[in-house]
Amino acid sequence: MPETADPRDRLIVALDLPGVPEAEALIDRIGDAATFYKIGYQLGYAGGLALAERLAARGLKTFLDLKLHDIGNTVEAGVRAVSKSGATFLTVHAYPQTMRAAFRGRGADLKILAVTVLTSYDDADAAEAGYGLPVAELVAKRAAQAAEIGIDGLVCSAAEAAAVRRIVGPDRLIVTPGIRPAGAEAGDQKRVMTPGEARQAGIDHVVVGRPITGAADPRAVAQAIVAEMA
Repeated sequence: MPETADPRDRLIVALDLPGVPEAEALIDRIGDAATFYKIGYQLGYAGGLALAERLAARGLKTFLDLKLHDIGNTVEAGVRAVSKSGATFLTVHAYPQTMRAAFRGRGADLKILAVTVLTSYDDADAAEAGYGLPVAELVAKRAAQAAEIGIDGLVCSAAEAAAVRRIVGPDRLIVTPGIRPAGAEAGDQKRVMTPGEARQAGIDHVVVGRPITGAADPRAVAQAIVAEMA
């Protein structure tokens, strides 16, 4: 499991907010309790990509959760463009052709994370989408493919993390959404775990959104999560 010098880097705060002003206000409230922020579709399409560059310029780490999946040339060009933004992580869907294209396009400082199966999916959802494998087997297959291609890390649920670690070995990152502090509601995540359990399962970074963004004191929640993982 790759080590990180700053324990705060293990927590990635999901900026799942409607606009840049709300995101900047939250970042100010959290202060130095967090160093790593995720920008997904909602904020990304509302000025969040420019925000990511500003955060990187301030020395903060950014995770662009864009889940790229397109023809190879388009993915490669997109990843090459993201590599210039200062982002630390970028997600792509874990289809072999897409992963190979992303690997070709990445710059030296950008790490590519392959999304195995969305954490809102269970076996019934996978079957409805046309997959012939249960979620656990689909995750394992995609993890093995990602490791063979050379992808830097995997995004998977905490429930699959131990199995993924056995497949990909100690040197690749495992990043996990669907993390909920003890007592928090699961929301739309169907496969969840607490931060302490996630760390024990060999997970490198946890992504936490609503338990922080919806908290009366987001700084205190962030500090508690970092402490639990340490």
